[in-house]
Amino acid sequence: MAANSTRIRALSLYKDLLRLGKDYPDPSYDYHGRIRRMFENNRHLTNEDDIEKALRLGDYIRKETVALYSLRKYRHLKRMYPSSTSDP
Repeated sequence: MAANSTRIRALSLYKDLLRLGKDYPDPSYDYHGRIRRMFENNRHLTNEDDIEKALRLGDYIRKETVALYSLRKYRHLKRMYPSSTSDP
């Protein structure tokens, strides 16, 4: 049953990363291709520790991508509403 739950976690992570890739700011980066290759390179893993390590790396990438989007939105809002004080 543990193998089935890790498979579900991996598929869920893959889908999340692909959804996040729709808004990736740099089209030349090939976000979808890199994610696909990352999962294809790790599909042969059988050791539970290695699988968990790969899932943690994927989760880290997901969090970093979300942080990148948040930073991009913050920078856009900061440009839209300049501060009332002038910077030196």
